[in-house]
Amino acid sequence: MDADQFTALLGRHARLIHKVTGAYCRNRSDHDDVVQEVATALWRARDRYDPRFRETTWVYRVALNVAISFYRRHRRHLAEPLDDDTPAAASGDGPTSIDEVRRLHGFIAALGEVDRALVLLFLDDQDHATMAEVLGLSVSAVGTRLGRIKDKLRVAFARQEQADGRR
Repeated sequence: MDADQFTALLGRHARLIHKVTGAYCRNRSDHDDVVQEVATALWRARDRYDPRFRETTWVYRVALNVAISFYRRHRRHLAEPLDDDTPAAASGDGPTSIDEVRRLHGFIAALGEVDRALVLLFLDDQDHATMAEVLGLSVSAVGTRLGRIKDKLRVAFARQEQADGRR
């Protein structure tokens, strides 16, 4: 892959890279740094990409690995989550208000690393086989974990709604 092909790859997957890094970075400066780290990691790994497999899966895997590594190194020093350009608010699916979107982001941020990655893949309409391949899980484990995550989110929203009703 030459430099022009690589630049085109980054352009095709910019939204995906920003979504993944945004889930693990809490401020704009860190986010920008991790996006650059992902680009560097993709460039270094470009000769290991196997074109028999989906390019998106490879980009997801590299971006998740870089973002999770960053998160592990910096989790004690993270500030508030990024909350601009929220896809859920624009899509019309899921939460209907900015407060609900922020609440959802908070609940997702509280999930473990793998579960957070699963949610990202789910929100990006990836199928279970792709999720399994990206995360190194079985397809059945993906289904089970997604079910548990959905249950956790439902309970968290219900508790929050109940608490809001008491005020």
